[in-house]
Amino acid sequence: MKPSVKVGILVFLVLVADQALKIGVKTHMEYGAEIKILGLDWALLHFVENNGMAFGWDLGGEYGKLALSLFRIAAVIFLILFIRQLIGENIRFGVLASFGLILAGAIGNILDSAFYGLIFSPSYYHGGLATLFPPEGGYAGFLHGKVVDMLYFPIWQGIYPTWVPFLGGSEYFFFKPVFNIADVSITTGVLNILIFQRDFFRYYQKDEEVATPAPVIPENANQDLPEVQDQ
Repeated sequence: MKPSVKVGILVFLVLVADQALKIGVKTHMEYGAEIKILGLDWALLHFVENNGMAFGWDLGGEYGKLALSLFRIAAVIFLILFIRQLIGENIRFGVLASFGLILAGAIGNILDSAFYGLIFSPSYYHGGLATLFPPEGGYAGFLHGKVVDMLYFPIWQGIYPTWVPFLGGSEYFFFKPVFNIADVSITTGVLNILIFQRDFFRYYQKDEEVATPAPVIPENANQDLPEVQDQ
């Protein structure tokens, strides 16, 4: 199987899993509702939406939302071209799979921003279920939809001691952000490159050194130079 086909299958599978879970949560859970995963208290499906970045972080304002959506589209185009270049250079599949995961995650969140506002009714906090393709139309325009997040793992929680600067007495969660499969895909791809594919960077550094060799000075270069006499 060609590397391009393998990467394409990987991206497709991640997108199917990501979008299936998002659509299922959006249409079967009220905003703010929680469902225990396998009955565990520390593994939850917790439905929230955000206007911006990964792991529930937000980029406020209408123009901020539009700028982030356009940046994601530009990043996806760059990744597609970059992966094609890597395939042409016969880079090993571990590197290709890592960038494929990053690409899949970026596309997954772009789909939310681009189309969810057009095809879903709004979700209100414990205000009923959202509808797919509502007769009155969606809740936002193109590229202004909200990203659906649902994976939440409060593995440990407690209270910071009062003497801890800025956090004293506040509630602490082991991993507070709520995220989705697309976020997991991006994070997995980046970590795999940084931890297991570090020689990929050395490969490109070596190519740059080969592409710009040091200048060669002829042996007789100094023979025609006039001698400099001491005054």
